[in-house]
Amino acid sequence: MIEVRNLTKSFGDNLVWSDVSFDIMNNETIAIIGKSGSGKSVLLKHLNALLYPDSGDILIDGQCLFELSYSELRKTRQRFGILFQGGALFDSINTFENIAFPLRYFTDQSETEIEYNVNKALKMVNLDSAGPKPTSALSGGMRKRVGLARAIILKPQYLLYDEPTSGLDPKTSEEINELILQMANSLDITSIVITHDMHSVLRIAEKVAFIDEEKLSWHGSLAEMKVSDHPPLVDFITASEYQI
Repeated sequence: MIEVRNLTKSFGDNLVWSDVSFDIMNNETIAIIGKSGSGKSVLLKHLNALLYPDSGDILIDGQCLFELSYSELRKTRQRFGILFQGGALFDSINTFENIAFPLRYFTDQSETEIEYNVNKALKMVNLDSAGPKPTSALSGGMRKRVGLARAIILKPQYLLYDEPTSGLDPKTSEEINELILQMANSLDITSIVITHDMHSVLRIAEKVAFIDEEKLSWHGSLAEMKVSDHPPLVDFITASEYQI
């Protein structure tokens, strides 16, 4: 369980958001939504201490994240997988080696074990034969799937998605949504998805957190969101031109 407690973050004189508090339960999928520039990705980077707040804390299974030592933080970060918005692949190595990288860096697995686990991850994202391909030869959707395979290779407890359908066509976006659901169901993983794609929210989310006007404006279940009359949330959904 992740407990976000009274987080406040600024960059210089620019307040991003203040006093943000909510819980993320184990094995649920939560979508964090809001306008561009509202601080969604900034919040995501606090969940594994890539950024530190001005005040407040995050507790992971009761342990204060921002009080961890460097070695403790390294171990905690291995409980997180991240699918970055642009994939963040290494173009100097092929697809197989991109996915194998965390195994080589964080584990002492043999080459046989690495090959087995990478091929298993590739199969999970429907890219069975893509291992030898250079990442520069991959489409945008394929790069996202390779990034997802790399994100799950260490069998994380938490999977962070930063705009997973951004820049993709509707068909490819739906394929990514299906993979998010597949990972959540088959891996018993907690999924935190940053997005402004309301179609994705309706397809994958169980809970929703809405960031607006430098605060957590609304938080609740997907069912509660569908009937909410909270004006900023209703305006955001209406502006997305997606009917719920």
